[in-house]
This record gives sequence, structure tokens and C-alpha cells, in this order.
Amino acid sequence: MKVWLIVLGAALIALGVAWPWLHKLGLGRLPGDIYVEREGFSFYFPITTTIIVSLVLSLILWLTRR
Repeated sequence: MKVWLIVLGAALIALGVAWPWLHKLGLGRLPGDIYVEREGFSFYFPITTTIIVSLVLSLILWLTRR
């Protein structure tokens, strides 16, 4: 269990470091992502990005368990 927490933490750190490059590729501003901006308020919910990341991670985990 502790090993998975360390791996998860390392993956989150790697994602945080890689975020500027991923953002340049368009990840985070895909069609279907909700972004509302009003005076003094902004709301962003990346639905499409979340689905794509989930599918990729599921595929990777499925391939590693085979």
C-alpha cells in the first residue's frame, strides 16, 4: 500500500512539472471542457480532458496487468 502512495505522489509531481508542455499541446482546453468567466469570477471544469486522461490511464493499467 505504501508503495502505491509513493508511486501516486511521484506521478502527480511529474504531471505538475510536465503541465506547461501538456497545456501547449491543448490538453486542458479541449472542446467539451466547461469554462465560464464573469466579472470577478471564473469557473473551469475539464470534462473532456478528464475523460481522456482516465481512458489513457485505464488503458495503461490494463496493459500492465495482462
